[in-house]
Amino acid sequence: MKDINKYRGIIPAFYACYAPDGSISTEGVKALTRHLIAKGVKGVYVGGSSGECIYQHPDERKAVLEAVMSEAKGKITVIAHVACNNTADSVELAAHAEKCGVDAIASIPPIYFHLPNYAIADYWNAMSAAAPNTEFIIYNIPQLAGTALTMPLLNEMLKNPNVIAVKNSSMPTQDIQMFKDAGIQARGADGFAVFNGPDEQFVSGRVMGADGGIGGTYAVMPELFLKMNELIEKGDIPAARDIQYKADRIIYKMCEAHGNLYAVMKEILRRMYGLELGGVRAPLPGLIPEDEPIVAEAQKMIEDAVAAL
Repeated sequence: MKDINKYRGIIPAFYACYAPDGSISTEGVKALTRHLIAKGVKGVYVGGSSGECIYQHPDERKAVLEAVMSEAKGKITVIAHVACNNTADSVELAAHAEKCGVDAIASIPPIYFHLPNYAIADYWNAMSAAAPNTEFIIYNIPQLAGTALTMPLLNEMLKNPNVIAVKNSSMPTQDIQMFKDAGIQARGADGFAVFNGPDEQFVSGRVMGADGGIGGTYAVMPELFLKMNELIEKGDIPAARDIQYKADRIIYKMCEAHGNLYAVMKEILRRMYGLELGGVRAPLPGLIPEDEPIVAEAQKMIEDAVAAL
């Protein structure tokens, strides 16, 4: 039976890091990795939505993962999202991730064309076959991918022994319960994990059965999510819920900016810790001068919430 303990906890979705000329900043990647390790997170999720994967060349994604692994290997759990919008590039990234020594690879379904379940299963299984010694995580984010993970598709994928978890970013917490139950029936209580994806419902997702969380805002305020997780483990749901409300207010404030959410969070990390992670890659919108009050207010909200823990 596989051990899912390395997936239980807070796993920030790793941000894309750019140099001033817009190229990948491997030094920024390494600095952010060290920062998150120091914060005490369980692991990192590299190359997903927060990593702006759909706007990066496969070679850039390889460089990011190699830089992360140079700092993280053996210290924290590393999950590499390897999906591209074609099977060949995805398979190449999967094989590379296994060579780098990641704990697991992950993938969304193919985007744009709506494919039948058997075609999606073939796509995922091809990646898994390219990394035969590495665990596989299904990434369900139907609001962006355009395709939802169905129970028949999950049950088909559970025939692959390397399928260890679902990263569930759909909004209904019921999905977490359904996916977890299917995994329990196929793998046993400790052989399959489900991650809560929507940061705004971390507490409810964990209460519903999620083993941990992978989230795009964790890296800018890891202390809040680590504390929520600790309180949930202790059974103090009201206290965890109070922090959830604070985190949600911060998220809503950051989303008020003209600039993309990731641009806001990377700017906050620069101001708070001196991390030079760059902006975001077009067509994502960057920050504009009118965003300054929003960034400053969100930063203060984070600092105040952390100070109150």
